[in-house]
Amino acid sequence: MEGTDIIQGLDYNTQREKLIMPEYGRNVLKMVEQLKAVEDRAKRSEQARAVVKTMELLNPQVHGQENFEQKLWDHLYMIAGYDLDIDSPYPCPVAAEFETRPVQLPMKGTRIRATHYGRNIEKIIDLLCEQPDGEVKTEMIRSLAIYMRQQYLIWNKDSVADETIFSDIEKLSEYRLKVPEGISLSKISSEASFSRPGMGIGVSYGGGQRGRGRKNNRGKGGNKKK
Repeated sequence: MEGTDIIQGLDYNTQREKLIMPEYGRNVLKMVEQLKAVEDRAKRSEQARAVVKTMELLNPQVHGQENFEQKLWDHLYMIAGYDLDIDSPYPCPVAAEFETRPVQLPMKGTRIRATHYGRNIEKIIDLLCEQPDGEVKTEMIRSLAIYMRQQYLIWNKDSVADETIFSDIEKLSEYRLKVPEGISLSKISSEASFSRPGMGIGVSYGGGQRGRGRKNNRGKGGNKKK
């Protein structure tokens, strides 16, 4: 069918050769291919300068880079496959310097045991394990438990018993840390509000969110006394 023939004749980008510098587009690639076919070196060098000027117009953000003119010429050589015999103000770059694979950043060797607490909590627990027993250590464990309870409520939105937090501390320490008996946490206000990071809402106690939900004392029945 005629329609099928038209579809089969279409040239899709997915079927074409992958662009080395996609920011310049396929037309620049065609210009460079035609440039390489020019036999006269002087003419080829002249057209190369025109191609670089076109690349500059297509990629104006290159002006914000240091030595942007040299970068444009480097890009021209890269598009040409580092095989371009022209009189250039800059030498052809070394392909190995641009084609080396990036060095992989080392990842954390151990996984976070409890993501809703975070890795810093685990580091604090490890430090507490090294502290000598006493009133100072007990108070540090209590402060840690209060903070962990707050983190727990941010992500779970449910009430949590103190014993659950104490149990998490001992589990995260691999039972190297024992929560002293008789330790208690301060009670949470019924108006406390916990929100996840990035929600633009802070943690507030007693008075709700600052600047939100505050009643206007002015208006009907709320005029200030003179």
